[in-house]
Amino acid sequence: MSREGFWDDAELSTRIVKQLKQLKSIVEPWDQSYKKLEELKELAGITSAQDTELISQITRDLDNLSRDIDSLEFKTLLGQKFDSASAILSINAGAGGTESCDWVSMLLRMYTRFAEEHGYSTKTLDILPGEEAGVKNVTILIEGEYAYGYLKAERGVHRLVRISPFDANKRRHTSFASVDVIPEIEEDADIKIEEKDLRIDVYRSKGAGGQSVNTTDSAVRITHIPTGIVAQCQNERSQHQNKQMALRILKARLYEAEQEKKEKELLKQYGAQKQKIEFGSQIRSYVMHPYNMVKDHRTGIETGDVGKVMDGRLDEFIEAYLKLAVRKE
Repeated sequence: MSREGFWDDAELSTRIVKQLKQLKSIVEPWDQSYKKLEELKELAGITSAQDTELISQITRDLDNLSRDIDSLEFKTLLGQKFDSASAILSINAGAGGTESCDWVSMLLRMYTRFAEEHGYSTKTLDILPGEEAGVKNVTILIEGEYAYGYLKAERGVHRLVRISPFDANKRRHTSFASVDVIPEIEEDADIKIEEKDLRIDVYRSKGAGGQSVNTTDSAVRITHIPTGIVAQCQNERSQHQNKQMALRILKARLYEAEQEKKEKELLKQYGAQKQKIEFGSQIRSYVMHPYNMVKDHRTGIETGDVGKVMDGRLDEFIEAYLKLAVRKE
């Protein structure tokens, strides 16, 4: 950054400054933790056994420091490309009609609460309400550092078992919803999209909206003709803004598709098997009847506090999955 002419290239300098900020967010907390540990060691060295109040304070500070270091150590698992990026999260209802649509709305609330707990902001990009209740599918942008790194652990099928509030006979129902998570790709990412490969459709927004949102044809759907990948947005006020956001989503999905293609080629070359994420291979079950339990089938982590999980307390599940993924690598 001190090189002469560094600031002349605005695009490059912005990218480098952002990279520096991310690196500092990793290094500086470790330095602070080390200094705190040294201070506590010095304080403990001059404390007598009779000074019980000071000993209690040192013990509390050490416990807090231990938790901080555990959190920092966990962040070392988030070192893959785009882990530090914001996340584009989509939830789609499976078979089950209104019950599955209600499950999507419950998952939407869960991830929104998770974002709030971590200081992330959320923006609804596209939403299709259910015919009677709930949501058929929804796409949200969760903005914040490492949002994708955390939430990529949520990709897969989520299963709900409960007494359906929509069943007059109070029978138990099983519902499925699929969650997809992709990183928000930076503008300088090496993804080329030709205008001739795009089909752009405009339509009237179907979700709840304010002035002009669902009174004009401002919603935009973009189809990448060579791959069939679709991205759409209806949240913004103008057609132009929706188009720009839809292009960002499309870019991210094209990148993800390209990465998956490369992975499949490598796996084929080395004869490895990759577990598919599809209906019938759920990653997590949420049981509300006849007992309360949330269990992650990949890690074996489970809890009986379903309410806490539905309030967005997902860290235990996410951390266990990311640690398992690193061990497998």
